[in-house]
Amino acid sequence: MPKKKSFPLRIDPKLYEVIERWAADELRSVNGQIEFLLREAAVRAGRLPGKRQFQGEKEE
Repeated sequence: MPKKKSFPLRIDPKLYEVIERWAADELRSVNGQIEFLLREAAVRAGRLPGKRQFQGEKEE
């Protein structure tokens, strides 16, 4: 597995609590949940090429 880049992140405490609960619901760590959400957003925005389409989206 490639080494991951680490960096400090400042986040609103209320948003952190939301992500923390969401991560627990999906059996992920908070870090894993944030990475999952960022990756999902990058794919949807077309900024992460070569990744799968999300359900419900049509291929162009």
